[in-house]
Amino acid sequence: MRIGIDARQLCGQPTGVGRYLSGLIHEWAASREPRARKHEFVLYLPEAADATAGLDARRFMTRVVPGSGGTFWEQVQLPRAAAADHLDVFFAPQYSAPLALKTPTVVAIHDVSFAAHPEWYRMREGARLRWLSRQSAGNARTVITISEFSRGEIVELLGVPEARIRVIPPGIPERRMSGAAPVGREPRVLFVGSIFNRRHVVDLVHAFAVVARQHPDASLDLAGDNRSFPREDVGGAIAAAEAGGRIRWHRYVSDAQLADLYGRARAFAFLSEYEGLGLTPLEALAAGVPPVLFDTPVARESCGAAALYVQQGRSTAIVGAIEQLLFDEPTRARLLSAAPDVLARYSWPVAGRETLAAIEQAARS
Repeated sequence: MRIGIDARQLCGQPTGVGRYLSGLIHEWAASREPRARKHEFVLYLPEAADATAGLDARRFMTRVVPGSGGTFWEQVQLPRAAAADHLDVFFAPQYSAPLALKTPTVVAIHDVSFAAHPEWYRMREGARLRWLSRQSAGNARTVITISEFSRGEIVELLGVPEARIRVIPPGIPERRMSGAAPVGREPRVLFVGSIFNRRHVVDLVHAFAVVARQHPDASLDLAGDNRSFPREDVGGAIAAAEAGGRIRWHRYVSDAQLADLYGRARAFAFLSEYEGLGLTPLEALAAGVPPVLFDTPVARESCGAAALYVQQGRSTAIVGAIEQLLFDEPTRARLLSAAPDVLARYSWPVAGRETLAAIEQAARS
């Protein structure tokens, strides 16, 4: 079977969807299952990508289709190239697929924030995302999503029948940590993720400023680019915190740098009011770092008993939760003891096998 994949998110500096796709591809490449090894994968990219290095070129063929990698590339340039490759099925890992492609399609929709909260998006961008995702989901043989919460939202907001949606949680990457053992780490708080308004990073900075005044050895690392709209002044919030250089903002980090940050932190803070799943709190748990999260249905679904939960807008509670995670060893031990059961649900071998099965079924149906 020849499987085409929109692989543009592997270009440049991969973030959420890029890391999701990379996890799947490398699982399919490493798999010893005969059914995984008999397929050919055609990766369509607007430029060469380091993430494809080392793949078996006989099974993973790259097609560089020069262009911007935007909507015109996806809807016009990519399907022209794919039509010549005689694909059996096409996998679109990032919300939308080429609508003109005359090939069975599987599309991954991780969340529908653009439909649930249109105020978070510029008017044209939000309208484009809503239209393309609805059309792509309507055309697809199967829609894959990453949580039961997102399945419910896709049914309600995109009108996709529940029977056509498969919930397949992603895996959690195994990282080699360079920091100290969890008990002996510095009192560092860590946030990882693109900075959107819904993730309340400015509120986290304000809360940490209170913690910093009480604990001179505490520090905060923010890892993520500012993609907020309306634009939030994260740099201004850091300056106003007057934390003496103890708030470090890393706009982008490599996998090695990210592993180092996880390995040095004692607490993880992810104050998001909306996610499709929330992968980085799970990565933190895998690294031995307990998280504090806003109390939302998807946060409870993803992290269960392995996190502290606070209500949105409760600044005093946020400060208290951060202090607990940094300094209260019984609380830390309780949360981390619950982590193995939580993390067992997130496996790249399982995600790779189930995603490939959904793709195969779409090609046959």
